Amino acid sequence: MQWHADQSLPLLAVSRAQGAWLYGPDGQRYLDGISSWWTNLFGHSHPHIVQALRDQLDTLDHVMLAGFTHEPVVALSEKLSALTGGRLGHAFYASDGASATEIALKMSLHYWRNRGRPGKNEFICFAGSYHGETVGALAVTDVPLFRDAYAPMVRGAHVLPSPASSAPLHALDALTVFLEAHHARIAALIIEPRVQCAGGFAMHDASWLSAVRALCDVYEVHLIADEIAVGCGRTGTFFACEQSLDADGEGWPDFICLSKGITGGTLPLSLVLSRPDIYAAFLDDTMARGFLHSHSYTGNPLACRAALATLELFDALDILARNRVWGDRFTDALAPLAAHASVRRFRRAGMIWAADIDTPHADFSRRYYRAALARELLLRPIGNTLYFMPPYILDPDQTALLAERALAALDAALA
Repeated sequence: MQWHADQSLPLLAVSRAQGAWLYGPDGQRYLDGISSWWTNLFGHSHPHIVQALRDQLDTLDHVMLAGFTHEPVVALSEKLSALTGGRLGHAFYASDGASATEIALKMSLHYWRNRGRPGKNEFICFAGSYHGETVGALAVTDVPLFRDAYAPMVRGAHVLPSPASSAPLHALDALTVFLEAHHARIAALIIEPRVQCAGGFAMHDASWLSAVRALCDVYEVHLIADEIAVGCGRTGTFFACEQSLDADGEGWPDFICLSKGITGGTLPLSLVLSRPDIYAAFLDDTMARGFLHSHSYTGNPLACRAALATLELFDALDILARNRVWGDRFTDALAPLAAHASVRRFRRAGMIWAADIDTPHADFSRRYYRAALARELLLRPIGNTLYFMPPYILDPDQTALLAERALAALDAALA
């Protein structure tokens, strides 16, 4: 939640939601072009997920995972591990993306301590990165709007050039030089594979992550893939980092952070997948060597069941293949917007589209948001960057409506 006073953007009441549409109490409707902050992959109130939640609620609503387990969390962990070919064989659960970032950072640092190398306790992030807004996550976030007010609380990470905002070879050279000099004190580096979403939807090539993986191997530094926004099919593969694997399926990161779309936007859930050797470093009867991150709702059965139902939809509907076809059609539908005189750098990565708008209006984001709402669309630019992350279920009429009215809203916002 962003808590600030802005009378020009009054709160918008939503009384119900179905499919791609949000409905207000006055009967107004809004096509959710951003999946409610990138979470509702299959729209709202999808019957398969709703039924799974109803069935689970009749069986087990919640139990702590301290000394207990249950079928939904075991099944989900096994399913996610299988999606990595078993390379990341263990899952640790929380409720939100920032917590997943915190868990991965803490787990990396604690791993090195348990391995007798406590000096490896610093982190690398990249210019323009966003990994959450809790204190640990802010340490590896390079968006001043979110970080600066809380700077006195934050232990900063090393911020290196991003391949999305500078020449990829320059960014790789800078990382190489830095690791050569400082790898003995670096626990991990964290990156958003393919797209820095909150950082203005800056995109980079998948091959860059392959080179980073190789450097991490050479200098014994963990690689954390923050797939909170870009996972679950958003960039064309289920995990964005899959696009960086070699021909043998090798090159996975040491940690993957997931949240947002993993439950189809129905319940809060986040998780960190890790390699078996990392898990093994915490197997000990001494409490101080165990990984310590207590969370009352860790692995909540309802949230895990919603995630399993979401993964079932991926298989039943062949979503990744469908998205490739639909994504090409939506790109074609957006052609008039891409050709607009004020649009710069129209770009796409899988099911993410973005364009920078050349505008004299300092309040373009608010102007566009209001113009879109007036045309039955929920679209919220980040600064001057207009983006689309729609649910995976739009039919041809909804697709055309989203593209046509987005262009009309742009003209209105620029007027």
